[in-house]
Amino acid sequence: MPQTSSRASAPSRRSLLAALGATAALGALSGCGVPAAYVKPADRSAPDESAADKRLTWANWPLYIDTDDDNPNRRPTLEGFGKRTGISVDYVEEINDNDEFFGKISPSLMNHRSTGRDLIVISDWMCARYVRLGWVQEMDRARQPDVARNLDPLLRSPAFDKGRRFTVPWQSGITGIAYNRRKLGRDIRHVKDLWAPDLKGRVTLLSGLDEAFALLMQGDGVDITRWTTDDFHRMCDRIEREVHRGQIRRFTGNDYTKDLVSGDVLACQAYSGDVIQLQADNPDIRFVVPEEGAELWSDSLMIPNRARHKANAERLIDYYYRPEVAAKLAAWVNYVCPVPAAREVLAADPDKDTAALADNPLIFPDPVMRERLAVARDITSTERPEFTRRWNGIVGL
Repeated sequence: MPQTSSRASAPSRRSLLAALGATAALGALSGCGVPAAYVKPADRSAPDESAADKRLTWANWPLYIDTDDDNPNRRPTLEGFGKRTGISVDYVEEINDNDEFFGKISPSLMNHRSTGRDLIVISDWMCARYVRLGWVQEMDRARQPDVARNLDPLLRSPAFDKGRRFTVPWQSGITGIAYNRRKLGRDIRHVKDLWAPDLKGRVTLLSGLDEAFALLMQGDGVDITRWTTDDFHRMCDRIEREVHRGQIRRFTGNDYTKDLVSGDVLACQAYSGDVIQLQADNPDIRFVVPEEGAELWSDSLMIPNRARHKANAERLIDYYYRPEVAAKLAAWVNYVCPVPAAREVLAADPDKDTAALADNPLIFPDPVMRERLAVARDITSTERPEFTRRWNGIVGL
């Protein structure tokens, strides 16, 4: 079985919005204060050099692709793409934070210049900004038959990119609840279970607005595909009450895992991929998709404007939607695989540990779990300043 790794060691996997000032500035850039930042469709492309220049540059997060057990500098699936197509890939692990990377490449994009990258991987809530700004190119599905055939139906048409014209999920995950079954002595089935008396001071929630809000709304019975401003403030009212009565120990980034492992926290808002890693050392740690539902999110591939190797990038994206390739990647990263057909490939693997991954619902959600998963409507640029002020006031940022 390939050695599994989590991106949890990166500074932020679904980035914390660090300060209201930065967030408000980004919101303004998304259409409120800098209308010139929007790029019209006719101005997004550059002459494509793919046919004559068999290469591309791909920016991704650290520890988010398979590596060779004996040589971490080798990436077997990426090498397989090169052998299959003759296209070489300059793979750069330079994305540690959604906002930081946005700031890094936005001067080029708003000024209609190449970023030097042909492919990037960004969390969907941030992808929404790029799409609104017209900073990414529509993909040619004629070059992507495996994407068209194999993309999970749950991920095909998020509110910010209907029909996935500009984005394709790289890997997905679930924001749900993790808890220590042995120390708690019972199961958790609902978001409201976090507010039980025996959990007072032993609960953590995620501090990032985009990371936290959807699951908490679902606990109030909200359909997160079309939530409203009233829904948001009702959720905030609830969390404020729980803060004031001492129910919530603290708000966290990815460091919630340390509190859960130590036992200082018995239940927390958590990401499915992290919990798979924790369970390898502590089977008492459980992950639950509450009966009210949970958020299904993605980190998605996009081709930025003025990319010079668009066709090559489209071919690489499609390659990773071949079930046998998606299975190799899923066995290593352990996030929710956006290619359900990869499950059968893993199930047939001669290594029993690898084959067992096919039955892990946190990699391939079962039918009951799938019924409870939804992709949240994103926060728009006009909503963001108000919502960030409210949320950061609760969290203490």
